[in-house]
Amino acid sequence: MKVDVSAYLVVGRENTNDRPVAEIVGDAVRAGFTCVQIRSKTASALEMIEDCRQSADAIAKLGKSDTVALLVDDRLDIVLAAREMGIKVDGLHVGQSDIPVSICRKFLGKDAIIGLSAPTKDLIDYVQTTDISEIDYFGAGPVHETATKPDCGMDETGKVITRTFAELAELGKKSPLPVVVGGGVKLNDIAPLKETGVAGFFVVSAVAGAENPYEEAKKLADAWKI
Repeated sequence: MKVDVSAYLVVGRENTNDRPVAEIVGDAVRAGFTCVQIRSKTASALEMIEDCRQSADAIAKLGKSDTVALLVDDRLDIVLAAREMGIKVDGLHVGQSDIPVSICRKFLGKDAIIGLSAPTKDLIDYVQTTDISEIDYFGAGPVHETATKPDCGMDETGKVITRTFAELAELGKKSPLPVVVGGGVKLNDIAPLKETGVAGFFVVSAVAGAENPYEEAKKLADAWKI
């Protein structure tokens, strides 16, 4: 599967206002989202596996299993366990302090999708100089400070560094891989983000926390297509 990160949902149980994760996933995919990442710092391993199962089923019911990637954040063990249980999980997203990409690739195989969060510091130099042979896309941001992930964009001094659209335009131009950008992204950010030339946007609360997730997801996905 070739990953499409143009409209990318990140979601876990703590983001959904007590609604099932798979319900949010189904709404987003039906609305035109192209990639889904299950991310939770509170769910148990079994709960995350079950969310993967139900989300994979929701994507399959929409006939999108071959085009919408289902990924897991950080947890290589969850991906391996889910796959062993016959659940279609397509890959993993890791950060700078997570399991190294080379180890993820070794266990998941050449056809898995692996995304890597680029570091806050020296971002543009990093994407030009790092070994990309085992990575499929970069994640970057934040565009704004975000309560969903308050340490997003935090440097070693504890300061949150947000990204200007000019920086993102340079990043999109110089990165050899697709770049998906998030961090507090709202509907009015989509047009200027698209103009930077990055490959896509990711959101959490803009969809998962919305009163009508389908409606908000559709607005975002449609705005990216304009």
